[in-house]
Amino acid sequence: MEQSRAIHAFATLGHPDRLAVFRLLMRFAPQGVRPTEIAEALGLKQNTLSHHLADLAASGLVMVRREGRSLFYSVDLCVTEGLIGYLVLDVGRARPDLLAPLLSARKDKSMPDADFDVLFICSGNSARSIFAEALLRDLGKGRFRAHSAGFRPDTGLNPFALEVLERNGHDTSDLRSKHISEFQQPGSPVMDFVFTVCDTSAAEECPPWPGQPITGHWGLPDPVRAIGTDAEKALVFAQTYAALRRRIAAFVELPFDKLSRMSLQSRVDAIGSASEAKGSPT
Repeated sequence: MEQSRAIHAFATLGHPDRLAVFRLLMRFAPQGVRPTEIAEALGLKQNTLSHHLADLAASGLVMVRREGRSLFYSVDLCVTEGLIGYLVLDVGRARPDLLAPLLSARKDKSMPDADFDVLFICSGNSARSIFAEALLRDLGKGRFRAHSAGFRPDTGLNPFALEVLERNGHDTSDLRSKHISEFQQPGSPVMDFVFTVCDTSAAEECPPWPGQPITGHWGLPDPVRAIGTDAEKALVFAQTYAALRRRIAAFVELPFDKLSRMSLQSRVDAIGSASEAKGSPT
């Protein structure tokens, strides 16, 4: 990256609100986010956010695309990679004492073909992440330890979610809503993968996970917000379950022992970006 572009990018990220917007978009990467959702998550006024997004786009760090009447902002990963490379290789002169701690925690050659700890996060941990936990546990062929949690977990699991799981042959006896803090304690499992399955959880600020797990955003609408008759609500839950089943079935078939960390991240992103025929919960 040219020095002038790097200076522009660093100056843009020097504002705390712009940095907060960029960090939020990174948690959704490579997918895009609507300005209204960014403003709600960060507590910013719409006109203030518009200025920040314009500055980020002008620096090249953020891209914008239009879908119908909606604008979606996303991180330009190539520019971001260039900025990080400039900082490490040019400014830092690729000093081994600076790079070694970063590289030692990465599994660059391939992921071992062994057991993996996987955490699914959503806001309430009563439906979507519970679906994902049960599905990975039962579809994972004994190679995965599935966990789920929420930032604001409900006191109990959603009865529609339980009905869908039981109808599809999943054991629900040991499933429960859990707070994310259960997996942030000393002695907690070191995660290999962390997935957010709702936009609210992806927007939450969370400390970096130990071990630098591969992360992905597999957002789906919240079936708990479905309205209508019980039959109509049950249909939305069934559609959400089916969408997660397709994603997790694709995930467990990945050749983990043959993919580099970068390739595996790309495959995880592709699974989350795949279009789904899902019903609207509203």
